[in-house]
Amino acid sequence: MHGLALSAGPRTDLRIALIAETLGDAREVMIDGASGIARIARRLRPEVEISRRRIVWPNGAMAQIFSSEDPESLRGPQFHYAWCDELAKWKHAEETFDMLQFALRLGERPRQLVTTTPRAVPLLKRLIGDAETRVTRLSTADNRDNLAPGFIAALERRYGGTRLGRQELGGELIEDREDGLWRRDRLEALTVRLIEPLRRIVVAVDPPAGSGPASVCGIVVAGLMDNGRAAVLADASVEGRSPADWARAVVHAYRRFEADRVVAEVNQGGDMVAATLKSIEANLPVTMVRATRGKYLRAEPVAALYEQGRVVHAARFAELEDQMCDFGPDGLSSGRSPDRLDALVWALTALMLEGTGEPRIRGV
Repeated sequence: MHGLALSAGPRTDLRIALIAETLGDAREVMIDGASGIARIARRLRPEVEISRRRIVWPNGAMAQIFSSEDPESLRGPQFHYAWCDELAKWKHAEETFDMLQFALRLGERPRQLVTTTPRAVPLLKRLIGDAETRVTRLSTADNRDNLAPGFIAALERRYGGTRLGRQELGGELIEDREDGLWRRDRLEALTVRLIEPLRRIVVAVDPPAGSGPASVCGIVVAGLMDNGRAAVLADASVEGRSPADWARAVVHAYRRFEADRVVAEVNQGGDMVAATLKSIEANLPVTMVRATRGKYLRAEPVAALYEQGRVVHAARFAELEDQMCDFGPDGLSSGRSPDRLDALVWALTALMLEGTGEPRIRGV
């Protein structure tokens, strides 16, 4: 984009749209990141006017910053070019992309660049299948000169040959598992922007079995609407955090959504899980749940709720949906723990399935 701005001439009214999942991502990755516009500009560096959500080059070219969280913000502006980063994890992908198409109306040949990890979301699949789309694929190995020594080898040892490795390392577009409990197109259809009034909200937490950079604490917020359906409100999961830190993330989600209760799995940590949470918020209402059946058997009735149209998502939750669509009878294809999915199952079980014999619940 920097090259496009400079090639437009000494004076220009060139307009560019920069769109990321969030405004923070646009700033941290697209502008200030290692390969961001401001970092690679060796001459005629643009001025970043973050309060106005734009960057301006000395020749008058301008790029405006947008977020997939607010598709309506694309109404009104118009552009010659657009750069869409990590489109496959945009929160409101279809609506944001549609609004962008109406805004690309300047110049003789408006164009857009999409850079993304290739998740098999319907929008990305349509773009790849479009005859007018030019597709370039790069693997992590293609970027080895810019990565730490041993990084690729370590990832290959852990993820080589797995679906996750093929997607994240090889840049392959991996389709849903045939034996998976969920399908991406179905999840897409169940994503809504307007949520009915909620009469109960829970925050479910699946604590990590260990610690370290790769550990993930699954945290999912869901609510029960007045119409009897459930809405998944947020995937607030955190990675590589200490017990105190993930407990703070749980309490933050509880306060942010004004939840009624926290539901915490205690198979891994027992009463220490509740104690850790209450060390952050002494009066936190915690319901401890203990799994008595395997993950797949627990997930099946929740998947049935989706099939019946009784669950909606308030946004796209890329990492959570990746686990949902990659979860089969033998778990995730990578062999890792489905932490985010576990939290989802506990949340929806608490809201929709309590009293059916699973799980065993004890309030503290």
